[in-house]
This record gives sequence, C-alpha cells and structure tokens, in this order.
Amino acid sequence: MSTVAPSNSWQEAVADLAPMSGRARFLAAARRQPVDVTPVWFMRQAGRCLPEYRALRERHDFMTVARSPELAAEATLMPVSRFGVDGAVLFADIMLPLDGMGVPFEIRPNVGPVIADPIRSAADVDRLRVVDAEEGTPYVLAALRLLKAELGERAALLGFAAAPFTLACYLVEGRSSRDYPRTKALMYGEPAVWHRLMETLTEVLIRYLRGQIAAGADAVQLFDSWLGLLGPDAYERHALPYTRRIFAVLRGTAPTIHFSTGTVSLLEAIASAGSDLVSVDWRLPLDAAWGRIGAEQGIQGNLDPTLVLAPWPAVEAGARDVLRRAGGRPGHVFNLGHGILPETDPDVLARVVELVHGVPETTG
Repeated sequence: MSTVAPSNSWQEAVADLAPMSGRARFLAAARRQPVDVTPVWFMRQAGRCLPEYRALRERHDFMTVARSPELAAEATLMPVSRFGVDGAVLFADIMLPLDGMGVPFEIRPNVGPVIADPIRSAADVDRLRVVDAEEGTPYVLAALRLLKAELGERAALLGFAAAPFTLACYLVEGRSSRDYPRTKALMYGEPAVWHRLMETLTEVLIRYLRGQIAAGADAVQLFDSWLGLLGPDAYERHALPYTRRIFAVLRGTAPTIHFSTGTVSLLEAIASAGSDLVSVDWRLPLDAAWGRIGAEQGIQGNLDPTLVLAPWPAVEAGARDVLRRAGGRPGHVFNLGHGILPETDPDVLARVVELVHGVPETTG
C-alpha cells in the first residue's frame, strides 16, 4: 500500500511563510498550497459539547436556531471563539433544502429527521419542487451573509449540504435507519424512479450550494454520511455520477470537500468524484488513505472522535500521529473522522487546536 512523504521543496516554501490568518490557512491547504501550520476544524463543532450552545438551545429548539439567521450565526461563531479553529461551519441541517422542495419534515430529539410522507414512487418524485436557494432557503443565505461580515479573516466560512444519495436515504426511508432497506430496495428494484429522484436532488443541491457560495461561503462540504451502505458497483452506478456532477459544476467557484465514513472499500472511486479535499475517517491510517486517494487531491481528517474522550496523553499521541502521517505535505486539513460527540470536553478540543497549530508543517 502506497503512502505519502514530505518534500524538501515544500518545507523550504513553508520556511519563508509569514504567519497566516485562519481563513488564509484553510484556503491554502484546500488548494494544496504551503501553510504555516496545519489548519483545523471539527465536524459538528457548532454546538454538541459547548455549554453556551446548550444555553442557547434551552431558549430555542433546533429548527428555530437553524432557520433564524441571527441565531444560526451566533451558534456558528461559538466554536471559533472557544477553540480558535480555522473553519467556521454554518449552523444548519442537511434536511433544509427540503423546505424549498415542498417536503415537510421535523427533527425529533433522539430520533433525527422524520418525513411523514416519504418519496417512494415516480409520482412522488414528480411533485418535488426545484427552486433556487434564495427562494427555498433564504434564511441560510442570510446567515452566511451575516457570518461573512463578522468573521473577517479569523476563519474560513464553510457551507455544506447532504450528497444526493444521503438525502435520498432520508426521503425514501422517512427517518434514520441502520440499513435503509426501503431506499436500497427502490434503488435496486426501480432504477428508473431512483435515477429520476437523484437527478432532481442533484439539481436542487447544485442550486443550494451555488447560493451558499454566492452568499459568502469560502468552501463547501458535501456530506455523504450513508455512503458506507453501498458496495463499489452500487456506488459507481447509483451515486457517484451525481456527486461527480456537483463537484464538476462547482469547480473553480470554491474549494469542495467530500465527506463519508465507513467507506474504505470506495476510496479510489470517491476520489474520482472530483472534490478538492477527501475527508477520511479513522478506519485507515491517514498516509495510507492519502496514498489511495492520490497526490492530486488534498485530505481531511482523521482523528477518531472517541479518542478525545480519553486522557490527554492518549489524545496528544493520536493527534501527533495524524500529523506525522500527513508528513508536512500541503493539502492536509486536520479534523475528526466524524462529528464531535456530545460528551466531549471542550477544553480538550481547544488543546488539540493548540497542539495542531503548534506543530509547523516542516516538522512532519
């Protein structure tokens, strides 16, 4: 299995760099350019473990925060102030594009998204609306505009959306599931309906992400959270063409990140989708994953989110191992392999950021 190694030319370029802002650092890494130190942010950082976020949620339910630009901006900024991360990811939910599509849904505590009237037939697909983000989710764009003005150069502003496959899983199943049997039955048993659904979702998500970039997002991440349900052939037939189209349309407008988990068997195919950064989980060492992804793409990851629940010496060893495996090579954004767990100590995450920022790229 191939790995990646640092280059003296990269190290020499880094040695001449002045200290960078969080935004400049993140965007340079996303473009595989030299950075002063490795940029870092955490998935699900806008809440989860922060007491200030929990206080906000005592006053407002989740969807009220997500659909209120001022509240969403407040939640987005909390981890930037608390941790000093280089990326500020918009407080939102992957289900929000359904507002514009005419699909009512709710987010139930301890359950997740629930759709009372799932999409399971050609007629169901035909009733889905395709609108621009300004019409379908104006509150998302308003929050991004507020954040753009507030953040300045402190951190890159990150937008996001679900990938078509993951959004289809919720639409067809009607709620979270371990195996998504109805979704896969539709995909395998009624491929014409499946592909009509995926075409529709792809168009909606392209408009949604374009709207986010126009509103100020510096980069966008596509969450394909349920991609690990698929084998290589099913992925290449039923999901890859649509994520590939999204990244092709967005290329050149803002850096893109492709997130998935449990997808070791799909890494090469995922890399072929065309994102600027591929986010990898902890199930494969970062250098081995990067070797499979290829030198032409950057990588994000990949500390196990459960590791940060351990005593600090274990956390430090794990973080340093990730950095060692990155080898000082431009194109690495430090992150967890998945989202922050609610029981995580915020002070530990702040120490991780300090550690990552304290290790120059030249040290490997």
